[in-house]
Amino acid sequence: MWLLTPIGFFSAVRKQGDAGLTVRARVAGDLDALRTQYLPRLSATQAGGGSDYPYRARCSHEDWASALSRMALDIDYANFKTEVAKRQGYERAHVYSEVWSALHKLQSIASLR
Repeated sequence: MWLLTPIGFFSAVRKQGDAGLTVRARVAGDLDALRTQYLPRLSATQAGGGSDYPYRARCSHEDWASALSRMALDIDYANFKTEVAKRQGYERAHVYSEVWSALHKLQSIASLR
């Protein structure tokens, strides 16, 4: 699962053999913000780990679901990219806009189900 939020970008996966989830990030501070604001039981951030995501931490499925629920309840903005710019700056908002543009192409792919 990819998750773009006003506090950071996360990739959550369940690695083979793990009972819980690995939450990966490209910026260590994103995991710190997640831990501080929504997921206090997120493990300590580990640097490295063998994939293209330089930072990762672990949590249970239940804790992840609770954090997602609380994030949803905190949505109080009319424009996501504007909120990202306000919280994390225009450079981050610009990167998110590039992702939005890439995903916009999905509308023109007729073969999607």
